Amino acid sequence: MHQLGHTRSARYADHLIQTPDTFVRAPMPGMRGATAIVHAAPAIGAKFTQYTVEFEAGGTMDPARDQRFIYVLKGKIEFDGSTLNPGDYAWLPPKLSMPLRAAETTRAVVIEKPYVALEGQTMPGLVTGTESKIAPAALMGDASLEVRSLIPADLAFDLAVNTMTFQPGATLPMVEVHVMEHGLLMLEGGGIYRLGHYWYPTEAGDFIWMAPYLPQWFGALGKIPAKYLIYKDWNR
Repeated sequence: MHQLGHTRSARYADHLIQTPDTFVRAPMPGMRGATAIVHAAPAIGAKFTQYTVEFEAGGTMDPARDQRFIYVLKGKIEFDGSTLNPGDYAWLPPKLSMPLRAAETTRAVVIEKPYVALEGQTMPGLVTGTESKIAPAALMGDASLEVRSLIPADLAFDLAVNTMTFQPGATLPMVEVHVMEHGLLMLEGGGIYRLGHYWYPTEAGDFIWMAPYLPQWFGALGKIPAKYLIYKDWNR
């Protein structure tokens, strides 16, 4: 129902919260039988691009010019003889980027950015995995807040992608202010996010972009765990 101009979405110079009621879908070059919801891009000041792709069965995407990370939310993605199911992910370096095909109606998170080389490090090869099979680590010893690192802890990678799961009532242990920028997609549950001087209720499906040095904090609310997928630039 139309809410007479009301939305939880908000945009400031150093952050964005984008809620599903404001999503705009459009195909991107190289997509066939698919549309994209662009969440963060250089147009907002980000040094990466993050979008959700909604594929029809048989829909395809061309290879990326830059490195590409894919996380499947629903359905199946096929590439080079491999299949990614919900909760599966892949990191494809620019040299090995390849076409993607949806075996059925599919939704997936895609993150792309130019690869920043580091002297003495060789660009890694293809990485694939399943989020649920990654051993969780308690954040700063707090067992109610679990982090799963989807990208190997290797200096050759210039980005990190994690999932963070908060039990009801769990919070980040501090307000963070740091040099990294973030792209964050709420996967489950909800809570309250502090972004700068603003406080936002968040729920599954919301996207948040955070610029470097933005004061940020999250607390989980409700009766089920809150979980999000979060990107940051790293090791550079």
